[in-house]
Amino acid sequence: MKKEEQQPIRVIQSISELHRLLHLPKPEHPLVSVIQLDKVKQSPQLLNERVIYPFYQVCMKKNYDGKMRYGQNYYDFDEGVLSFISPGQLLYTSAGATDGWVLLIHPDFMQGYTLGKTIKQYGFFSYELTEALFVSDKEQQLIETILANIEDEYHSNIDRHSQDIIVTQLELLLQYADRFYNRQFITRKKINNDLLTKLELLLADYFNSDQTLTAGLPSVEYIADQLHVSPHYLGDLLRSMTGQNAQQHIQNKLIEKAKEFLSTTTLSVGEIAYQLGFKYPQSFNKLFKSKTNLSPLQFRQSFN
Repeated sequence: MKKEEQQPIRVIQSISELHRLLHLPKPEHPLVSVIQLDKVKQSPQLLNERVIYPFYQVCMKKNYDGKMRYGQNYYDFDEGVLSFISPGQLLYTSAGATDGWVLLIHPDFMQGYTLGKTIKQYGFFSYELTEALFVSDKEQQLIETILANIEDEYHSNIDRHSQDIIVTQLELLLQYADRFYNRQFITRKKINNDLLTKLELLLADYFNSDQTLTAGLPSVEYIADQLHVSPHYLGDLLRSMTGQNAQQHIQNKLIEKAKEFLSTTTLSVGEIAYQLGFKYPQSFNKLFKSKTNLSPLQFRQSFN
């Protein structure tokens, strides 16, 4: 593993460069491309290397017999799944044949469009590959119909309407993906309930230990890492299940512990704030009042 981490990172500069490395014809547009994966010849330059791409990727992969690593995790595409990769993400791919397709969109292609800004709000572009979207046959057909529309437009004579149509179709694809992810959160209820239970136990252990004194308040990134999921996936999952994001869950557990201190100890508000990982009592006071409509002292006095 250490040797692999020391390998240099290859930065792909453009969609055209990727086409050359994959022995594909020159793209018909420099900022967008649709690649059918069964037509791709493995590139020795890209195998077993860490690679960064400057464009968005939407990938449908089926029957993949190789391995891909995203972050610190490997993923085996033994089923048809839809994955989303944002510019600047580090990928590592080993040899393997696959069916499916990949849509490449450079951010510049969406400049001047609303999607150019809102695409960053789709959290699944920051999910781990292990959190990819498993689609039903019906959902897959719908997604591939949208892709076919993009591909048809891509292969047509480029005119002043082409960009509008492609961006509109891409936005539709992402909206459906967002809907399907919400469905996946619901249908994987047992797995997700187990994750929620682990989250509650993790937060309880954190606030019942001395970790707040040594490490401060737990961050969403820390919690996600302990649960072996990406921060965006954790946030979207929790919102789907509870209506609250990860930060709100952390704050709720913190308020529970604060109430315990205020009602069962004689510690000052400043001491309690310090015990809970706050640098400044004012920050603790502000959060407590925003959550309870009472100051810490008012809450304590309600027990007298």
